[in-house]
Amino acid sequence: MMSAIFALMQITQADHGVLDAVDAAADDLVHRAIAWCAINSGSRHFAGLDAQRARLEAPMAALPGLLERVPLSPSTEISADGREREQAHPDALRLSVRPDAPVQVALTGHYDTVYPAETTFREVVTRADGALHGPGIADMKGGISVLLGALTAFEAHPLAPRVGYTVLLSPDEEIGSVASAPLLAALGPRAMLGLTYEPAMGAGALAAARKGSGNFHVVIRGRAAHAGRDFAAGRNAVAAAARLAARLDALNGRRDGVTLNLARIDGGAPLNMVPDLAVARFNVRMPDEAARAWIADEIARAVAETEADGITAHLHGGFTRPPKPFTPVQQTLFHKAREVGALIGQSLTWTPSGGVCEGNNLFAAGVPNIDTLGVRGGDIHSEAEHAFPDSFAERARLSALMLVKIAEGEIDAPALKRAMSEGHVHAAV
Repeated sequence: MMSAIFALMQITQADHGVLDAVDAAADDLVHRAIAWCAINSGSRHFAGLDAQRARLEAPMAALPGLLERVPLSPSTEISADGREREQAHPDALRLSVRPDAPVQVALTGHYDTVYPAETTFREVVTRADGALHGPGIADMKGGISVLLGALTAFEAHPLAPRVGYTVLLSPDEEIGSVASAPLLAALGPRAMLGLTYEPAMGAGALAAARKGSGNFHVVIRGRAAHAGRDFAAGRNAVAAAARLAARLDALNGRRDGVTLNLARIDGGAPLNMVPDLAVARFNVRMPDEAARAWIADEIARAVAETEADGITAHLHGGFTRPPKPFTPVQQTLFHKAREVGALIGQSLTWTPSGGVCEGNNLFAAGVPNIDTLGVRGGDIHSEAEHAFPDSFAERARLSALMLVKIAEGEIDAPALKRAMSEGHVHAAV
């Protein structure tokens, strides 16, 4: 019954103790995130990822439970020469606390950033408006600090033993969770509710519906020839890739909510040679499964039409994150989060997002979740990335109190999970 949404929550004396613990650690939440940002941990910078993971182990080990490094299997990539190659990935970090508790929660985040090893964007400075400006401060080293701060404070609550949880920090979220996706999927059977620490949307809003995403690569092969003496004998792979790009780009605007971004074409040859190889790379976004099926068919058709006499085209890649619709169960969870926020003077709103994250994976695994519980900031994935320091304790207070209300049963995580698994229109919470 949805009427349960309107039951009034209250903050007990024990709850105040958890909030006070967050406030006492407020400066530390900010300072350790700043220190982590000094470590360049781009998704392909293995030395930096190893260093960042090592720095995360101490605060994670301070929590009860089993902390382990989880090896990830290599993924397959298409190189610029059109060949498949294996790409290794560093270990994920997984903390398992009270796996036999009656209520189980999954908390996820990523310790990689988008910034390459050679970036000059390497330190955090304070802007004139007070915001912290630095690599990963919002996405999501600040979020990891919030996550761990909330858990540390929650552990002091007398009802904490009612809740078990798994914390999973991955090294590859910024490249689509290509290796950590099986670990995220494995959380599904146990976790009743998910909390993920991507930065908040504008002004602190939560992301409601999310589109799905896919990454694709088309290897186009032609026939090399001398551009002057034997031009007619050649088959130009770059020209074929350009024609494919035009076909794919023309799909934009044909179905509501579907976008296709041609990101790169590798290939080419000396100016006096007809090029025999090109690799076209693109990303797609779609709002639902019907749109996913439609764009898959259109991509296959465009690739097939690229083939001609002496030209072959082979499609690689696929859909990496399914859509995450704002279902009634998700709406129920968000309303509960709004109630929790109101108890501590936070007015929570939400809005749809075209972005994707681990929340998509958790939803696909059957876990209702909120995935923008990290800091307030903006300009992520750019050298203008920033976060507001007062939001660290603010967001940690929200998560800590949500965990408390899960322990107290005022957020009924088992009922939410049951409603989602059974496909109920409404959730009894």
